[in-house]
Amino acid sequence: MSKLEQEMWDFLHRHIQSIFSKDVATYKATTSEDLSLYEWFVTPHRQDGLDFHLFMIDHSWAGTNSDFRYDLWEPRVQIYGEGMGVVTAVVSYTFMLSIASDAGIQHRSHNESRVLVKDAAGWKVVHVHKSPVSGNP
Repeated sequence: MSKLEQEMWDFLHRHIQSIFSKDVATYKATTSEDLSLYEWFVTPHRQDGLDFHLFMIDHSWAGTNSDFRYDLWEPRVQIYGEGMGVVTAVVSYTFMLSIASDAGIQHRSHNESRVLVKDAAGWKVVHVHKSPVSGNP
């Protein structure tokens, strides 16, 4: 793994962790204000901007007041523009969230792609696309 790939994966994990740990400051620092995303389990329409996710983070949308962990299965990265000032990375994986609560352990999975851009200010997530995995309701 190249130094740039390692830097990108470290960034992505910090970004994802901020969502589930309710770290709004890190989420804002790692996400572009013009974020666009598709989340099949929320709405069949594109969502734009940070407001929706900030609301969801503030209200523990993921049910993560308990112990949780996430895993990225079959991760893949495609990097474009290295050495040209602005770098774009497309990452894809199957995301699995495991939540332990008094009711037991629950798992949620979906396929996910994220587009990240790195400029002089650092990495930012600019687009997210989530789709169901087989067997999801």
